[in-house]
Amino acid sequence: MSSALEQLADTGVIRREPMNDAEYQGLLSSGRSRLLDAQRIDLSHESRFDLAYNASHALCLAALRRTGYRSSQRHVVFQVLPHTLGLGPEVWRVLDKAHRVRNTGEYEGFLDVDERLLADVIGAARRVLEALER
Repeated sequence: MSSALEQLADTGVIRREPMNDAEYQGLLSSGRSRLLDAQRIDLSHESRFDLAYNASHALCLAALRRTGYRSSQRHVVFQVLPHTLGLGPEVWRVLDKAHRVRNTGEYEGFLDVDERLLADVIGAARRVLEALER
């Protein structure tokens, strides 16, 4: 698993940085609580999406940090899931799509979130959390 991460580090896409347990635990805690809140049906789809996306990002960053690497580009933490947690495209593609939707909302003011995307992002975040807890 780490050879692909080492190759990415050699290209500059990610960089080596020793794992910090306090940071790792903080990312896990943040991811868990945001994922829990994302499942609250009394919140708007947009709020739930934001919570689910940020939960996913925190958990995927925790996975990358656990391996001793960091990325300065948000989307990379999703794309390296096969190498950090052994999760396939059915997870990282959902999160990559969520990243694009999030960026459109953040930078263009148009956040298009439907029930399906919301459910998929929550499901992907759950899978990431389960893989981290194994």
